[in-house]
Amino acid sequence: MQPIRILIDSFADAGLLNAQMGNAREIIYRLDPDIFHVSTFVLGQADPRIVARKNTRLIQLPQRRQTVRILSEFLVGSHELLFYMKASPASKWYSSLRKKWRDRRTTVGTIESQCIFKMAPGVLPEAIQLWEETILRCDHLYSNSASVRRSLQLEYGRSSGVIPTGADTRFYTPVWERTPNRRPRILFAGSLCRRKHPEVVLAAAAQFPQADFTLVGEGHMREELTTRITNEGLRNVALTGALGAVALRDQYRSADIFLLPSTFEGSPKVVVEAAACGLPVIIRDSYWAETVIHGVTGFQAASNEGMFSYLRLLLDEPELRERFGRAGREHSTKFDWDCITAQWATAFVELTSDRRLKRRAS
Repeated sequence: MQPIRILIDSFADAGLLNAQMGNAREIIYRLDPDIFHVSTFVLGQADPRIVARKNTRLIQLPQRRQTVRILSEFLVGSHELLFYMKASPASKWYSSLRKKWRDRRTTVGTIESQCIFKMAPGVLPEAIQLWEETILRCDHLYSNSASVRRSLQLEYGRSSGVIPTGADTRFYTPVWERTPNRRPRILFAGSLCRRKHPEVVLAAAAQFPQADFTLVGEGHMREELTTRITNEGLRNVALTGALGAVALRDQYRSADIFLLPSTFEGSPKVVVEAAACGLPVIIRDSYWAETVIHGVTGFQAASNEGMFSYLRLLLDEPELRERFGRAGREHSTKFDWDCITAQWATAFVELTSDRRLKRRAS
């Protein structure tokens, strides 16, 4: 069989901290080059793993007029599948031009958060409209959890497959024999924005002065959080800003508990990464993440008070933290990028086989 040609709408630059672009790089690197020819975009220095991959075409983008270059590749590129389409101007133009150009290639979109946008503080109406005019118009959609699939069906009447978000569990590993912390450490990692609710971490810090709290990430709430830390005298809170993979792994490995108060998620990658590093995890129960088994690898809470109650339990019982951490590490391997990429590879083969059969029939 001739290689399946895929254009992945992402940037292959090394070190980019955007979660979706990081996911795309992990998938590209692992796709079998004898089966898949991959094209993707690059702005600067490409990830060396992708540079070394056979059957890979890196499309260098200019510093200006990137939309025009991306759109031209969408329209005239030699790919059969367009994967990981973004909510962008280029995708919007392409979606509107497909019928006119009689474009018969297959578009594949990913849904990575709940589709009930009234539950997502800070999401602008124009951003929702752009998402509806691009990703939602893809030929095939894949949600990253069963809960996200249900929300997509409920809100938009669209069906989708389910392929979770992965993590590199050979990179994110625990250090079981490390020296215990003098004071328990609780870690948050994510954007400092409304829907992630980092302010809840500060409330927890005020309630549990015997523990130290670290927030990793950047976002528009940073100044507000800094002011609150100062005004409330929260000496047990640290903001690190955004961190690269190695520094983030160090934070996971030095922490005792992972706390994510976000209410608007799908299958958060940081949850799998934290579990892979041996941390018990506390999240919300509003999105029923399959990556956390309630009462086995961590807890899923319905409210701030519930999160604080579970946090108190884990702080008081080091043995429970260790048991949850070991169970979480084992569970995380089910979401390793090797397993997740194999699911994408199967989906790509099935979609392309259907497309090629239809072309021969016509």
